[in-house]
Amino acid sequence: MPTLLIIGASRGIGLETVRAALGAGYKVRALSRSANAITIDDPFFEKIAGDALNRQTIKRALAGADAVIQVLGVRLGRETVLKGTTLFSQATRVLVDEMQYTGLKRLVVVTGLGAGDSQGTGSLVHTYLAFPLVLQRIYDDKSVQEEIIASSNLDWTIVRPGILTNGPATGRYHALIDAESWRGGFISRRDVADFLVRQIADRSCIGKAVVLVR
Repeated sequence: MPTLLIIGASRGIGLETVRAALGAGYKVRALSRSANAITIDDPFFEKIAGDALNRQTIKRALAGADAVIQVLGVRLGRETVLKGTTLFSQATRVLVDEMQYTGLKRLVVVTGLGAGDSQGTGSLVHTYLAFPLVLQRIYDDKSVQEEIIASSNLDWTIVRPGILTNGPATGRYHALIDAESWRGGFISRRDVADFLVRQIADRSCIGKAVVLVR
């Protein structure tokens, strides 16, 4: 039974990915600062409370893992909106370095619509209002994060969800690979989790950045 490491697993997409991975028959190792607060009780579930920026913590979490899903997030507040963050790029640099050192290849990472070359492909409100006023500085670091991933020798897939909802898992969503097809839209966190887990066995999106919307 493969072991899947999920980084950023205590809430949101990360927590839904834990549930989806266990349901798909994986052993799941969850890394998060608040991992001990996760209430899932399953014999194939392991919790590691730790910091994704800490190299020794990442070394320990990677030991024996077969694949990694990274789902980092920051809370929107005055400081992150005005000053931005370096969490995404710094944590990804540590992770990529350690994966390359250990030889672990499969990495699936959630960034967001507006990162990298997908900037400007959302709705008019997202592109001209929400993005420049609220998200720009945060997504600047997500773009650096994507550059680190794309320049690695890992079997990577970058996933850029649209606007997230708390809706049910429907299985009815679009994974848009070609830049000409990228567009804004909504998608539930559970559908994102479903797609992330499917990528562990599905190699069709390796080396690609995928926009995910309903």
